[in-house]
Amino acid sequence: MSVTVRCLAVCAVLALPLQAAAQAHEDDPWEGFNRSMFAFNETLDTYALKPLAKGYRTVTPDFLETGIGNVFSNVGEVRNLTNNLLQGKLHAAGVDTARLLFNSTFGLLGFFDVATRMGLQRNDEDFGQTLGVWGLGSGPYLVLPFLGPSTVRDGLARFPDSYNGLYTHLDHVRTRNQLLGLDVVDTRASFLDAERLIQGDKYTFLRNVYLQNREFKVRDGMIEDDF
Repeated sequence: MSVTVRCLAVCAVLALPLQAAAQAHEDDPWEGFNRSMFAFNETLDTYALKPLAKGYRTVTPDFLETGIGNVFSNVGEVRNLTNNLLQGKLHAAGVDTARLLFNSTFGLLGFFDVATRMGLQRNDEDFGQTLGVWGLGSGPYLVLPFLGPSTVRDGLARFPDSYNGLYTHLDHVRTRNQLLGLDVVDTRASFLDAERLIQGDKYTFLRNVYLQNREFKVRDGMIEDDF
C-alpha cells in the first residue's frame, strides 16, 4: 500500500467522528434545551417512575402484568387501524380490525392476545409515521417534558393520535386518571430489562436509537444507513 493510500485511509477514519458529529448537530440543533429536558425527565424517572415500576413488577404476577399490557395494546389497535387506513395499507388495516375483534371478544377485552396465536401479528402505527409516509420530514429532534424523545413532527402528531386513544373519551376523571397512571407504570415496567443495553452517553444513545427507529418505521423497514 502506497504512502498516499495510507494517508487517505487514515484521514477517512479520522473523519468518521466528524461526520457523525455533523449529522448529530443537523438532527439535534436544540441539544442544549433537549439535554435540560432530558435531565428533568431523568430526575422524574429516578425518583418516581422507576421505583413505581419496580414495585409494580414485584407485586404483580407475570401473567397479570402481561394481561394488563395486552389490554392497553388492544386499545392501541384503534390507532393502528386509523393510521394504516390513512397510509393506504388496506391489508394491514384488515389485520388491525381482526385483532381488535378477536382480542376484544375471545381475548376478554384484550387480556389474552389470541390474535397473535392465530398468526395475526400486531402493527405499530401512529400519525407521526403517517405524516412521514405523506412526505413530511421529521424536523429537529425534540425531548418533551414527561414524554421523552420525539421530533417536531412526532410531537405535533400526538394530538390527533390522542383522539384514537381511550382517555379523551372517558368523562369520569378519577377512572381516567387511574387508567392513565396504570398505563404509564406498566409501560415503564416493560422497559426495565432494556436499560442494560444502553452504552456510553445515555442522552446520545437514546436520541440515535429513537431517530433510527422512527425512520425504520416510516420506511417500513427500508432504512438508509445515515447514522
